[in-house]
Amino acid sequence: SSVVGGSRPCIRFPCRGSRTMAVGKNKRLTKGKKGGKKKVGDPFLKKEWYDVKAPTPFLVRSVGKTLVTKSQGKKLASDGLRGRVCEINLADLMGGDEDHAHRKIRLSIEDIQGRNCLTDFHGMELTRDKLCSVIKKWHTLIEGWTDVRTTDGYTIRMFAIAFTKKQDNAVSSNVYAQASQVRLIRKRMVEVMNAEAGKVALRDLVKNLIAESIGKEIEKRGKKIYPLQNVFVRKVKILKKPKFDITRLMELHGDSGRDEGMAMERPETEAAQNTLTAEIGAVDE
Repeated sequence: SSVVGGSRPCIRFPCRGSRTMAVGKNKRLTKGKKGGKKKVGDPFLKKEWYDVKAPTPFLVRSVGKTLVTKSQGKKLASDGLRGRVCEINLADLMGGDEDHAHRKIRLSIEDIQGRNCLTDFHGMELTRDKLCSVIKKWHTLIEGWTDVRTTDGYTIRMFAIAFTKKQDNAVSSNVYAQASQVRLIRKRMVEVMNAEAGKVALRDLVKNLIAESIGKEIEKRGKKIYPLQNVFVRKVKILKKPKFDITRLMELHGDSGRDEGMAMERPETEAAQNTLTAEIGAVDE
């Protein structure tokens, strides 16, 4: 460029922060984010329903349904169901009997037969409202627990709870038991739970828990030390299970599995006889 008046022309350079790239140079500028928005489908289209079946000690066998993702490739639906734990109120399992509404039963899915999930007993617990209703001031609360092994190989942990009872002719407003009496009652609790649960199978133990026979036995033996009331097996949980046995599980469920029909015996008609059958019959004659 020519120099005018002895001075050179001013050349301006763009600032570092104000650099802009031409639209045609980078093709990603005209497009959105890479990949774009994925189509959101209904997740329930990939799910399927299975029926949950309760074992023998309970009156109602079909207790509800559960949801699982459909089998796809090596990922099977049965793998997602096996080991799932369902919590059901005992009143629903006993045909709506409200006398059992204060207990919750936990059932574990052990095997899948068709669209049926076969369950086994996994635990039991008192409801929170029942537990809060029996806890009162001016009374002594006594708790005990023990680990028991049933005859069929289940290791379970049982928790018992009891409260002191006020006598009709009592003058004092409180009914506190002495520490030595509490220790004796707790010892009787553990003895009763070990005796009642250690000599029966899990199926019979569940029947005893439903009938509340263990709590009644603890109250009977404990009232010799101090009068008791509201004696319950508060909680039962399974610590260890034996090796899975499909034969035992099918015995628990009986006819709750798939319908195998009924054998029918009737003589073969003449029209249904094939040539070989007819020839054999002619030779025998």
